[in-house]
Amino acid sequence: MKRYAKYIKPYKAYFILGPIFMLTEVAGDVYMPTLMADIINVGAANHDVPYILRNGALMILLAFVMMTGGILGAYFAAKASIGFCTDLRSDLFKKVQTFSFRNIDSFSTGSLITRLTNDVTQVQNVIMMGLRMFLRAPGMMVGAIIMAYLMNKRLTMIFAVAIPLLAVSIAALIFIAFPRFLIMQKKLDALNTCTQEDLTNIRIIKSFVREDFENKKFSERSADLKQAGLHALRVVILHMPVMMLAMNLTTLAVVWVGGNQILDGEMPVGDLTAFTTYIVQILMSLMMLAMVLLNSTRATASIRRINEVLETEAELSDADAAHPDKTVAEGSIVFDHVSFSYYEGSSEKVLSDINLKIVPGETVGIVGTTGCGKTSLVQLIPRLYDVSEGRVTVSGIDVRDYSLENLRSGVGMVLQKNVLFSGSIEDNLRWGDANATDEEIRGVLEDACAIDFVEKMEKGSRSELERGGANVSGGQKQRLCIARALLKRPKILILDDSTSAVDTATEARIRMAFYTTLKDTTVIIIAQRISSVMEADKIVVMDDGRIVGIGTHPELMQNCEEYREIYESQRNREVTA
Repeated sequence: MKRYAKYIKPYKAYFILGPIFMLTEVAGDVYMPTLMADIINVGAANHDVPYILRNGALMILLAFVMMTGGILGAYFAAKASIGFCTDLRSDLFKKVQTFSFRNIDSFSTGSLITRLTNDVTQVQNVIMMGLRMFLRAPGMMVGAIIMAYLMNKRLTMIFAVAIPLLAVSIAALIFIAFPRFLIMQKKLDALNTCTQEDLTNIRIIKSFVREDFENKKFSERSADLKQAGLHALRVVILHMPVMMLAMNLTTLAVVWVGGNQILDGEMPVGDLTAFTTYIVQILMSLMMLAMVLLNSTRATASIRRINEVLETEAELSDADAAHPDKTVAEGSIVFDHVSFSYYEGSSEKVLSDINLKIVPGETVGIVGTTGCGKTSLVQLIPRLYDVSEGRVTVSGIDVRDYSLENLRSGVGMVLQKNVLFSGSIEDNLRWGDANATDEEIRGVLEDACAIDFVEKMEKGSRSELERGGANVSGGQKQRLCIARALLKRPKILILDDSTSAVDTATEARIRMAFYTTLKDTTVIIIAQRISSVMEADKIVVMDDGRIVGIGTHPELMQNCEEYREIYESQRNREVTA
């Protein structure tokens, strides 16, 4: 509760006013049957029309007061719950933003989406219901029991049997329901993960004609969620008729005993009418409490899942950074006996004992077979992952001693998977520099060889991109991503196979632009094509997580068998083609 107190504080007034106004409605509910009893016992019995009219007018006035209290109570409850969960969702999202790739992988994207949406909504619903019912239900029950006891002590003894039985029923319901709701939320995670994966990769699914397979997989996940939902809600479905049966049996017992008292002249008819109303109020308040507790059970499962995110320590942080105020001054990079594995404590190393020195302004190519660790190597520079052994320094400082913001501000990266966001081309480019001028934007588009196709679009650089850049080709998307990185004016630029969809002539023009525009920037190019890195100052050859060769193209052709094999195989394919 201490963690959530800060979300209550800004809306404390709403948390107080909501229940108070609901108690206004309760007071009217409890007093209304007494007025009705007086009308029957006094007004109707004595044919006193003015008395009936006075009490009737009072009941109408009371109804308006109750309506006002109910509306205001619901309004403040909504303000409190929505405000609380808006702030909670915001903090959850900020927490996820601090996660490393490894943290995110441990939850899965679909699960995080469920926690940010469905789980927070469950908490919001229970807070809203709780503020409306938490005081209203017990207030109505206690008030109705007191009024019923003052009216007829003997009849009230019936409640001594009914209420404990219902309390035991409610406790059993909560005990059984909690683990079932937890399972249901996990099944929802699985469905959301499946949905997110399929919608993101819909083009691949269609190109491989795998719609039937994915439909079957989705149906299985959906069926699992349905079964888990029915398993959880079956308890709720059973509970409601049991409560109604108890209410009806209690009413029947009161009418039977009260009817005999009326026949014996021990009780006025109006009192029995009021007493029956109090029975309904007492049992309805128990039903409301049961619903609040039941929803609280589901929300408790959601809160547990939310806490898992909030309590997760971000694997990468700059809390212990020795130089958090320093920025990347120049692009020197040193890998000093670096080893790395994706899973902590794993004996399977992706990189083993890497030693590499890159001087500022140098253009370095990295080549090697698929899965040899090229991407893993460069991801250690901006601390997308941390080394398992050894250290990486940038500008002479261990990357762990920079603040993450300052380190990553000095590194531009174009990943293998080129990502563009919904919005205009300019909006996407300004991720590199939010304050960039039109001239600067045009300059980076020219350097990335993107200006030609951008100017042909209807609104030029203000043209809208669909989600993920779906309305541009793969090569155009790559060039826009390169332009975005160039606009950042980084000290280190990493291109991770980012020209694979670009023709060789365009790729050559982009490289020439680097030599003029980025003459002081360290450029690291990961490439599958040897032709992409032949002109680099030096080329690093990797195999099975190790560096097997470093040098220029002529040096490697002479001294590195692995490099020579890659070069010869690519040249043979070109000749054959």
